[in-house]
Amino acid sequence: MPGLWNTARGKRALAALAVAIWALLAAPAMAQTTLRLVPHSDLKVLDPVWTTAFITRNHGYMIYDVLFAKDANGEIQPQMVDKYDASPDKLTWTFTLRPGLEWHDGQPVTAEDCVASIKRWGVRDAFGQQLMAVVAEIKPLDGQTFRISLKEPFGLLLQALGKPSSNVPFMMPKRVADTDPYKQIDDYTGSGPFMLKKDEWKPGEKIVYVKNPKYKPRSEPPSMLAGAKLAKVDRVEWLAISDPLTAANALLQGEVDIVEVPPPDLFPMLKKDKNVALYGWNQAGSQIIMRLNHLHPPFDNVKARQAVMYAIAQEDFLHAQVGDPEIYRTCNAPLVCGSKYEKSYGDLLIKPDFAKAKQLLKESGYDGRPVAMLHQTDLISSNQLPAVGKQLLEKAGFKIEVISSDWQTVVSRRARKEAPDKGGWNIFYTTTTTVDADSPAVNSFTSGGCDKAWFGWPCDADLEKLRSAFARETDPAKQKEIALAVSDRVMNEATYVVLGQYKAFGAYRKDRVEGWLQSPAAVWWNISKKQ
Repeated sequence: MPGLWNTARGKRALAALAVAIWALLAAPAMAQTTLRLVPHSDLKVLDPVWTTAFITRNHGYMIYDVLFAKDANGEIQPQMVDKYDASPDKLTWTFTLRPGLEWHDGQPVTAEDCVASIKRWGVRDAFGQQLMAVVAEIKPLDGQTFRISLKEPFGLLLQALGKPSSNVPFMMPKRVADTDPYKQIDDYTGSGPFMLKKDEWKPGEKIVYVKNPKYKPRSEPPSMLAGAKLAKVDRVEWLAISDPLTAANALLQGEVDIVEVPPPDLFPMLKKDKNVALYGWNQAGSQIIMRLNHLHPPFDNVKARQAVMYAIAQEDFLHAQVGDPEIYRTCNAPLVCGSKYEKSYGDLLIKPDFAKAKQLLKESGYDGRPVAMLHQTDLISSNQLPAVGKQLLEKAGFKIEVISSDWQTVVSRRARKEAPDKGGWNIFYTTTTTVDADSPAVNSFTSGGCDKAWFGWPCDADLEKLRSAFARETDPAKQKEIALAVSDRVMNEATYVVLGQYKAFGAYRKDRVEGWLQSPAAVWWNISKKQ
């Protein structure tokens, strides 16, 4: 009688035992790694074309990829694109995708997908609108190649396709990109380094992403938003903790690995823990903005808008919101202090002139109606601004009604064009990275495109002519001349109100994670968990 291990039954048992032993030995190497972080806001809107909210942009970088991206030297580099060329007259651009790119559902990424994505983005984004105004045709040539034909040269074409922040031209499958740009998508299939676990998404609690096993990083090393996007953890959890102190304590107690933007008044507490480090992930800094709604009284009148500007004291806003003078600066240059298009305007926005503000407000015909000022209670980059704004504008003679809600409610409300008493608004506050504001091409706030303009909808044909001329100009000296004219126009018309600049710092457990990249957007690839 043969031994047990020589029988068919015995061989199956031996194989099963070998598999079990292998699983036990391999278990530590296969253990799932999870990165837990507290983002700057809860995520409720998932369409990065429909909104410019940074939390939605950050979500976009998790699950989508881009044709081009900006590296740490400020240069635009190919990302999904393998190769491209332009005709000698710069009117015809041909792009070929990297081979083997796939959507999360396993379908190949095609040129047709990219054409549809560019078109949808080009409707909503201010830079995209400038590009599309000179586009004669965008069409696929084959499965991997597409062509952009221009009516006239557009020197910033690659910069448009590689725009680093809101709105980012993320690539989506054609079936998704064919969605009306003014309607939110409901299919979140991307081709990026992570995939959304929609079944685990609990608004107000957490959102979960898992590593995309089919993602093919570029061969170049990671560099800001360019190069290899290396997903070094299996799972990323964004936890919605709206109270900054609670979030900081969660970091100190090891319940989370990263807090994206703790407020500066908590820095001393965080610095006391030897396992926690502060990190200036956005060294370029951010700009704080007060946005006025040009559609409805009182800010459909330029003098009422100018009255606001004469009532502003930037230091008051910066002290309340940022706190630490070491990381903020007053700056009334619409196109950013420190940029090549910086232009300052004396004491305007720096030292208030309430007499001038009251005079302008009277000349505007302001009738004392309440001004609806939106207040995002849970967004620590701007939640202290409305209290300061209310105080200053009431000194100028405005009657201010502060409407408080979470940031995602503000994001939804600011898109409404109805009158303030019908669910609309007059004023809200936001921040933008300086790389999104340092030229008329990328600065969405400078758009005067009426219905196509960014929320607030300024309608200024002269401003649009200047922005269009800037995008078409190839001579740097003439480009600067146009940019400064844009700056003048913004200030004269009070298109929007600049409240200063600051640098953003995050906090992380240095004993547990490493690899956080510097970038104008908080990105979570390249971060690994220490064993």
